[in-house]
Amino acid sequence: MRILVVEDEIGLADAIGAILKKERYIVDIANDGQTGLEYALTDEYDCIILDIMLPKMNGLDVLTYLRVKEIETPVLLLTAKSEIDDKIKGLDCGADDYLTKPFSTGELLARIRAMTRRKGIVVDINPKYGDITLDLKKGEIVCGTGSIVLGRKEFQMMELLMSNAGQIVTKEAFVKKIWGYDDDSEYNNVEVYISFLRKKLAMLNSKVQIKTRRSIGYCLDGGRL
Repeated sequence: MRILVVEDEIGLADAIGAILKKERYIVDIANDGQTGLEYALTDEYDCIILDIMLPKMNGLDVLTYLRVKEIETPVLLLTAKSEIDDKIKGLDCGADDYLTKPFSTGELLARIRAMTRRKGIVVDINPKYGDITLDLKKGEIVCGTGSIVLGRKEFQMMELLMSNAGQIVTKEAFVKKIWGYDDDSEYNNVEVYISFLRKKLAMLNSKVQIKTRRSIGYCLDGGRL
């Protein structure tokens, strides 16, 4: 299950991310409302954890825009203890639940489970493409009777490729999603990790290949068995 965390307190955002990753969730983090909105509009998330007080665009405006655009992803608002009016406004804007800071790890995870159950979300559906399966719990690629463990960034890149099967994923998209910002200095890293993934697919004797679209990005090929 993929979760988006939109929180401007970097320490708190990273802590929430670490908690969720320990529970085997796939996590993206945005530290301002505008970036969070851009991520959320992709409609790739099963749950969004959204702070109300954010730079560039506040959480209530982000939530309102998502609902106007008919993005129905469950949203858990993070609020300060004194923000009673914002809690009410948030629920009226379409939030599914709210959590008051500070909160416990157990309560956060329980709220997420409750929201996703209400929306009928099925977790841990492993993506498949051609002869490969991405095992979300074990963090590995499976092909036939063989499997190989992926590093964290390798896993994130393969998940992005498989969730966009048949489409080109640009270098910019990889950098922004995985490294968290668009920086030309990270473009070489994308090429390095693509090379790692190609070698692992070859080790598994998979028919799936990662094709380069020159000056654009990468896509999967070999989906037909």
